[in-house]
Amino acid sequence: MAKTRLLFEYSEAEDRSIRLGLFLMACGVLSLFILGFCWLSPALHSLHSKSANCTVVSVLRAEETFACVFTCGAACKGTSLYPCLQVFVNNSESSTLALLHFDEHQLLLNPKCSYVPSCERDNQKNRESVLRWEEYFSRQVSGQSFTCFFNQHRRPDDVLWRRSHDASVLLHCMLWPVAALLLGALIVLLTVCAHSLAMRAEELQSRKCTYRPCREVAVATTTRKPSDTNSDLELLSLSRPLFYVRRREREH
Repeated sequence: MAKTRLLFEYSEAEDRSIRLGLFLMACGVLSLFILGFCWLSPALHSLHSKSANCTVVSVLRAEETFACVFTCGAACKGTSLYPCLQVFVNNSESSTLALLHFDEHQLLLNPKCSYVPSCERDNQKNRESVLRWEEYFSRQVSGQSFTCFFNQHRRPDDVLWRRSHDASVLLHCMLWPVAALLLGALIVLLTVCAHSLAMRAEELQSRKCTYRPCREVAVATTTRKPSDTNSDLELLSLSRPLFYVRRREREH
């Protein structure tokens, strides 16, 4: 019973490989849930928006200013101001006037403005950043049609200039967790298969050695000394002619 019980136990290396496989499987499942809630859901909402052709109708700079939070170190944080730029476009799909936004992140950050600059400590730098985009939409984009994105069911009065997420986000959100899950399952499966094969080989070897001749040979080979083997060879060489003589007498 002790031998059969030891056969079913895993070695230390096998135990470590199984733990590694289970850890990878747990990480794959956990990362799939985390990425699904953090990245996959916004990406799906972004991909639901349809593409259309937009034309700039007017570019306005509202008198109202908005505050943004800037950071200048670990314990340094403050607020600064930036002007509000509003770009109204004509949507070809719905034929309505809509407010253009840079992307979904800026739409959620400030739905009243088309562009939210990266917050700087100096208000003048924020103003210059907004003025550059005002000049771009007033001179270069004005009168030209460009591709925009809109979601008629969620925000029919807002359009996006760029998407925050694309199909590559979906690929990465699904590829790496599934790869970790499959790799962990493969490690566990190979470890269990290797252990079962080794266990069967030991069982077959133990069955072969249950016969008496096998035991005698095993005992003889383990207890025999080099001097005994030399003496056996000498006796075999001396007894060989006598065996030949007796065989000839029987034949006659």
